[in-house]
Amino acid sequence: MDDWWRGSVTYQIYPRSFQDSNGDGVGDLAGITRRLPLIADLGVDAIWLSPICPSPMVDMGYDVSDHRAVDPLFGTMADFDAMLAEAHRLGLRVILDQVLNHCSSAHPLFQESRRSRDNPKADWFVWSDARPDGTPPNNWQSVFGGPAWEWDARRFQYYLHNFMVSQPDLNFHNPDVQDWALGTLRFWLDRGVDGFRFDTVNFYFHDRLLRDDAADFRVKDRPAFKTYDMQYHLFSKNQPENLAFLGRIRGLMDSYGATVTVGEVGEAHHPIQMMGEYTSGNRLHMAYSFEMMEDRFSAAFFRATLESFRQLAPEGWPCWAFSNHDVPRHASRWARFAADPDRFAKLCAMLLLSFEGSVCLYQGEELGQTQTDLTLEEVIDPQGIAFWPEDKGRDGCRTPMVWDGLHPQGDFTEGRPWLPIKAPQRLHAMDGQVNDPQSVRATYKAMLDLRRHEPALRTAGTAFLDTPEPILAFRRGDLLCAFNLSPQGVEADLPGEGETLLAQDGQWTDGRVRLGPNGAIVARVR
Repeated sequence: MDDWWRGSVTYQIYPRSFQDSNGDGVGDLAGITRRLPLIADLGVDAIWLSPICPSPMVDMGYDVSDHRAVDPLFGTMADFDAMLAEAHRLGLRVILDQVLNHCSSAHPLFQESRRSRDNPKADWFVWSDARPDGTPPNNWQSVFGGPAWEWDARRFQYYLHNFMVSQPDLNFHNPDVQDWALGTLRFWLDRGVDGFRFDTVNFYFHDRLLRDDAADFRVKDRPAFKTYDMQYHLFSKNQPENLAFLGRIRGLMDSYGATVTVGEVGEAHHPIQMMGEYTSGNRLHMAYSFEMMEDRFSAAFFRATLESFRQLAPEGWPCWAFSNHDVPRHASRWARFAADPDRFAKLCAMLLLSFEGSVCLYQGEELGQTQTDLTLEEVIDPQGIAFWPEDKGRDGCRTPMVWDGLHPQGDFTEGRPWLPIKAPQRLHAMDGQVNDPQSVRATYKAMLDLRRHEPALRTAGTAFLDTPEPILAFRRGDLLCAFNLSPQGVEADLPGEGETLLAQDGQWTDGRVRLGPNGAIVARVR
């Protein structure tokens, strides 16, 4: 089935933190293989692996030094092949993270490019002369702080790095770079992977004229501690040439059959519109933004977000997520809306898995896992170190999975874990939930089963019902979904009645919906 991805659910694995098999404190491919049956049992369609390629690990693998190999930290290519074969045996498709916008400064391509201005790879990265006063060629800012340009004394030029200084941007205006990127995808497709998640997919192309980005007019209303957030990024990313290249990617993917692409749209301005633009026509299959991974949590917000996608991109396809490896876990981020932690986690499961589009779940989310509170001394993430304490970085959502709450290291490792496992996280161990019909995991599993067997939850459109805050209610085909986004019980008129398929403290009878604190119901309309 070539369009298996429509309405699919993908489980994101952060390999460093999933399962260690050799006692070095870092998760690996053999560990993933060991735990795949539990993922398959949950009922998802696919797994997405964050980067596993060789890297200096300054940015935890998002600084790739060889796009066509496996980092020894995670194992060997034989370990990858074994993991892939086991996933396919269990009915799971495998999606790999691809970091194409930039690479590590240790990458052989960059090492050759920086040697001179006339070598074969001289134009593979974004180089520019200094201004007459020695300053960078324009005002572009790095996501990790400071100017997005670094002076290189070998070439007597600046190179562009939208992220860390050690992550130079590739020059996609060069056709040879595009061909190299497509060749990298072909390498993994030939090994049998089912698709790719593209990191920072809207950054590939920059403005050829290197024009300055504009000031973001909203800064006056919300002060930013990152200089990057003070600009409206008109020229450093989001260029029209990107769309043609996405078409080339889609052409390659289609030649391999039932594959999939999902793009990360890192964009603060008009992200939903861009998701639609990137998935309409012959481009990406799906895209996601950070729209639902922020602090907003209300019926009006979710309704507006879902409706705006269909209005702006009737031919596009979204992929929604509440958490991933870059943002605080939603169980903690939205904790003020929780009646109690488990109730709230179950509400979020039913809510997210009822949305039109496709869905990504982040490892541990199915257990109601919370954000880990780390000290500055425990932080490894360069973003957290640079912006502490206003931004404590991303390590708090990246701490290892807890498989056994009584094991000294959660049964993640027999060594010392690369990030600490703390008492609050032990409360959300797999062993305490896997056989408990009342657990958070049981609700995820039940909702995933419902989504798999009810076509309306995978592909039907959404018709929102006019209910007061904090109730979100909508129809998808012959199903009604209603949610109480508050810690207090609520009731509202809702004409009709139905057969309850799955509920948490929810009833719909006699034309009225009654939802307890964080209550939810999915029912078939009679």
